[in-house]
Amino acid sequence: MRQISYVKAINEALREEMQRDERVILLGEDIELSVYGPTKGLIDEFGPRRVRNTPITEQAVTGAALGASMMGLRPIVDLMQGNFLYLAMDQFANQAAKARYMFGEQVSFPVVFIAETGAFESAGAQHSDSPHSLFMHVGGLKVAIPSCPADAKGLLKAAIRDDDPVMFFEPVALLAGDKGPVPEGDVVIPLGKADVKRAGKDVTVVAIGAMLREALAAAQKLFEAGIDIEVVDPRTLVPLDRDTITASVRKTGRLIVVDEAHRTCGVASEIAALVGERCFGDLKTPVQIIASPDVPIPFSPVLEQAVIPSARRIEAGVRSLFGG
Repeated sequence: MRQISYVKAINEALREEMQRDERVILLGEDIELSVYGPTKGLIDEFGPRRVRNTPITEQAVTGAALGASMMGLRPIVDLMQGNFLYLAMDQFANQAAKARYMFGEQVSFPVVFIAETGAFESAGAQHSDSPHSLFMHVGGLKVAIPSCPADAKGLLKAAIRDDDPVMFFEPVALLAGDKGPVPEGDVVIPLGKADVKRAGKDVTVVAIGAMLREALAAAQKLFEAGIDIEVVDPRTLVPLDRDTITASVRKTGRLIVVDEAHRTCGVASEIAALVGERCFGDLKTPVQIIASPDVPIPFSPVLEQAVIPSARRIEAGVRSLFGG
């Protein structure tokens, strides 16, 4: 199977969905001028009516997209950094998440909000947050965070075709050039379906976003030491595939959840609570969470790497479950 980058996979999904449905439009900051990014070349094919730069005002752009979706278009809004989403929280929490309910389901709101998430190469505290858990808590928004090129393409296609607002998070560490196998053709990955990226029998590691890469690296090293890890990728956080996660934990009896977001009130805690409710009798050891501490992400490269979960930390966490 061909190997393409995460960015190329996003670009293909956007292009194919815009070709398939003329109602799909693309809005965002600097998207017309994108040279290396996922919107490269789309202005040349679809023109300025469907690919449009916006002012740097996230609140207004988000509101315009919601209005456009109400009137029959299917907007995709690229808001760049996850930190910038905070500037439009009223639109997300009070409008996008509640509009279908407030209108008695008489109107759909098919809009996708894309943002980069996580830390990479010292972007600093105001450009390195992982806010996906925050949008899970709002209620009414779907949340996707693909961890590889194939999932990025397939999940974005599903998000664009969905009739509800979808928050689509791109781990910035993967945008830097990660490549992977991506099938040709119109492959759509349903929202709400997790994927077991590596089967194993001793420990379940649920890895979110860019942490999948770290979990797989740790699993390979631990396998050589005689510990067989099962790695589960949720892929979408809302809806969350609870059945796949709990089935894995019932098999292995141990769980570690790895997330780049802050530990407190994060998706890792939610998954730990889920397993505590459904699988308490199956657990051989307490659930362990490996996440970023509750501090701003440092600018210093050394400190940045110290706070972000790594394969080394995952390996150490797994070994601790066996007394190592």
